[in-house]
Amino acid sequence: MDGAGFLLYYPNMNIPTYGLYGEALSLERHDWLHWETIQSRSRLHDYRIAPHRHEQFFQVLYLQGGIARVTLDDIVHDLVPPALAVVPALTVHGYAFSNNVEGIVVTAMERDLAQPGLPLPDAMVLRNGLKPIVAILGRLLAEADRPDSGHDLAMRAQLTLLLVALHRAGRQARPATGPAEPARLHVQAFRALVERRFRETRRVADYAGEIGISQTHLNRVCRQILGASALQVIERRIALEARRQLRFSTVPIKQIGAELGYEDPAYFTRFMTRVLGEAPGGFRKRVRSV
Repeated sequence: MDGAGFLLYYPNMNIPTYGLYGEALSLERHDWLHWETIQSRSRLHDYRIAPHRHEQFFQVLYLQGGIARVTLDDIVHDLVPPALAVVPALTVHGYAFSNNVEGIVVTAMERDLAQPGLPLPDAMVLRNGLKPIVAILGRLLAEADRPDSGHDLAMRAQLTLLLVALHRAGRQARPATGPAEPARLHVQAFRALVERRFRETRRVADYAGEIGISQTHLNRVCRQILGASALQVIERRIALEARRQLRFSTVPIKQIGAELGYEDPAYFTRFMTRVLGEAPGGFRKRVRSV
């Protein structure tokens, strides 16, 4: 597997959206990042990872040994080490590895990498100029594995440095995908709006109007790209924030609901019971007793 990328199309394919590969989307709290060896997960799937995508994750795959065929949207790249693949959220990606593959996959939440004035990199493959990136990855994983005082500040600093290093290396790299299709651009804009406004409004029409498309079209592209309605995307973000508040704060449940746009405490309790499978009070008590 040696050569330039080539096109690969997925006509009428239902691309699954996962948390991590092989794991359904979850509302469980995520820490700053998850990392694992390529070997540990790929061997569970006979070294073939079928095309899939993540709604909120940004991934970096660093190939240190063996060989890999990496699919990013509609382009396939054959990699020999050292090489690095950058996989933003919503990018359809898949892998085929040799059984002696070595390397790591680092997964972070896109919102934790977002920096004013510094957009997230596009999907790409890097083969040169990797030394600064690898050094930052080493410091990032060391901090993640052995947190000390100022851990959150250190993690944010290392993630920012990683983002800068990827941008610098990417200036010389041809993007790994062609132009993003309109549906994916609309979903990206919608998710960014949800991140900013989920406390203010749950009305799909508000988001569709700001993006400049109809409510019907927004629902259509969300189902196409994310496998969920626009309202479900909004509610998942609200539920994630509510879970964090219930787990880590002492704020009364009524106040949490009000801050998330649910003035009626009974309505908020019903909503959270539906998404949690238990009442918010019971959830708070259970997670704090663990």
